[in-house]
Amino acid sequence: MNEKRSNKKKLKVLIAKPGLDGHDRGAKVVIHTLKDAGMDVVYTGLHNTVDEIVKTASDEKVDVIGMSIYSGAHLPLSKKLMGLLKEKGLDDKLVLIGGNIPQGDSEALKSYGVNGVFPTGANLEEIVKFIKERVKD
Repeated sequence: MNEKRSNKKKLKVLIAKPGLDGHDRGAKVVIHTLKDAGMDVVYTGLHNTVDEIVKTASDEKVDVIGMSIYSGAHLPLSKKLMGLLKEKGLDDKLVLIGGNIPQGDSEALKSYGVNGVFPTGANLEEIVKFIKERVKD
């Protein structure tokens, strides 16, 4: 862990489930892993709009935004998220997309500004490591 951060607040991560997708088992596993790694995690629950996710990220002053998407709508939802974050001056947040993400869509997501893509079955410790290495103090 970054020595500077140890004297500051915990890393704060927002995990969100956008749209009508009702599958949150994977998100809950990630939440527990992040908490076990010492992070403060805010979970929005199911069926959020991108606007609600961005508002929660702002209100909660999170360092990281993670969207878990199994519905197949990851491209338009991510594009909208990144646009709204920029519009609201929150484009300094680390953004992760996880869930049912076809390998071929990773580059498109990254072209929108998404920092990390973690498809179903991603290594949980890699997610923790990815966050800890990239969040700016």
